[in-house]
Amino acid sequence: MPVIRDIPLDLKIREVLRRQGFRGGSKVRPEIKSLITEILATVKKTHLLEPAVAYEIYPVTGMSPEGISLEGGKAIEGPLLAAIFPEAKELTVIVATIGPGLEKQVTDYTSRGQHLRGTLLDGIGSAAVDSLIPQALKSIADGVSSRGYEISSPVVPGMPGFPLTEQWNLLKLAKAKEIGVSLTASGVMVPRKSTSMVVGIGPKMTRWTQAEVCRRCSLKETCLYRVTE
Repeated sequence: MPVIRDIPLDLKIREVLRRQGFRGGSKVRPEIKSLITEILATVKKTHLLEPAVAYEIYPVTGMSPEGISLEGGKAIEGPLLAAIFPEAKELTVIVATIGPGLEKQVTDYTSRGQHLRGTLLDGIGSAAVDSLIPQALKSIADGVSSRGYEISSPVVPGMPGFPLTEQWNLLKLAKAKEIGVSLTASGVMVPRKSTSMVVGIGPKMTRWTQAEVCRRCSLKETCLYRVTE
């Protein structure tokens, strides 16, 4: 079970602002930008980000409208997977996290009444997860390229045709405990700034941009965090 650690995350203010709900043309007060810069420096100095990725690659043994069967008698349920990359020879199940440190600091800020700092730091955490995902995917893509394979774009539980309840299965398949990620009884990931996903692997895999994902999402008209380009 491969684990990737020590992944450098270079966060930009515009990425943090998007995670605060500010879109391209939004005007942001200079003091907010200054505070974000200050908090980013603190995050780096105090090592609040501890990015880690656990993943496992499984050969595909069968596909059906109900889901995908994997080697070893394992399976992932949901019609979306077989529909979106029917050409996949393998699947990679991925769990990524930035660790618990940033979340604890957000709680500390809030408990001391520093709500703005807490809100901005929470946005930095979300932006950090966004930054971690493409780096994890690049590492996996580099690993399978020697076999003449490519990877698809990621599919995440909760998308239409991929039940959110499959998160329990994905964490088990990726052995997420190795990087300290778990789920509460109600299905909330711990640490909260974590994510799970599935990626198809094969000779020619379909890829799509985040903007394309956002355009297809049922929340596209109301989501504050959507990507448009």
